Amino acid sequence: MSRIITLRDALREAMSEEMRRDETVFLMGEEVAEYNGAYKVSKGMLDEFGPKRVIDTPIAELGFAGIGVGAAINGLRPIVEFMTWNFAVLAFDQIVNNAAKTLAQSAGEYKCPIVFRGPSGSAGQLAQQHSQTFESWMANVPGLKVISIIDPYDSKGLMKSAIRDDDPVCFMESEISYGIKGEVPEEEYLVPIGKAKVKREGTDVTLVSYNKMMLVAMSAAEELAKEGISAEVIDLRTIRPLDHETIVESVKKTNRLVVVDECWPFAGVSAEIAYEIQKYAFDYLDAPVTRVNSADTSLHYAPTFVEEFLPNPTKVIKAVKEVLYVGA
Repeated sequence: MSRIITLRDALREAMSEEMRRDETVFLMGEEVAEYNGAYKVSKGMLDEFGPKRVIDTPIAELGFAGIGVGAAINGLRPIVEFMTWNFAVLAFDQIVNNAAKTLAQSAGEYKCPIVFRGPSGSAGQLAQQHSQTFESWMANVPGLKVISIIDPYDSKGLMKSAIRDDDPVCFMESEISYGIKGEVPEEEYLVPIGKAKVKREGTDVTLVSYNKMMLVAMSAAEELAKEGISAEVIDLRTIRPLDHETIVESVKKTNRLVVVDECWPFAGVSAEIAYEIQKYAFDYLDAPVTRVNSADTSLHYAPTFVEEFLPNPTKVIKAVKEVLYVGA
């Protein structure tokens, strides 16, 4: 049986269910306990699991990320919450140089089953240092798995899979999406890591996106449908490993691809997808792969800059029409 719940509730359920199932799982981060989480994702978890398993940390990302990595190497399964991935920059030494490399550096003797989670990307007028998108940063590192979600069903299933995974996982959320609602089963289920999902069937063009840019892609697809243009929309869900097979199969059908990506354009997720498609589906393309990214600059505070900086349905519709009518 399913019910409609928010994304934050789906994440809480996933963590709580895994903590009940496995006593080695614990949550740590700034304000996750007494304050119930900066975004109330961990609401009530301190009451159920106590201060040894839901742990408030100092404002010291490098320190508590390091504690998490050490705990994971020694047999526990930590969930480390960053209030935002922008703050996780301070912990990159632990994530990139320790968590990601433990398995290789130990010749397979030690695993590092840890989940680093928190919101990535812009959340409105938060200015330059608090509006960066980190999926491509983390996906560039061998040894890390990267998940980026928007749908409550996917969020719960993928969080449970991430907690059970023996590799370090970077789990990307969105500050402005925790209240999004969706249908989530009451019974146990998992969503596999590394598998994209076709959210909308179409025949004329493929739109690929992830996280809150899925809302932009779906909105654009709805508007395009009013003009008789059928867009297939794919939610990547996992950035690394990337499910290029699902994208290739879609492009074989539609012959056109537009990637909607909040990352900056240079060396971003969309750039990797464009390369993958020209490698595996070049003969099926009737137009060059087109990308709709955030502007190649830091995001300023003014609301007019925020609107201009980010991808939006108008920009996506323009890109779709360009690939549809190329050479016309």
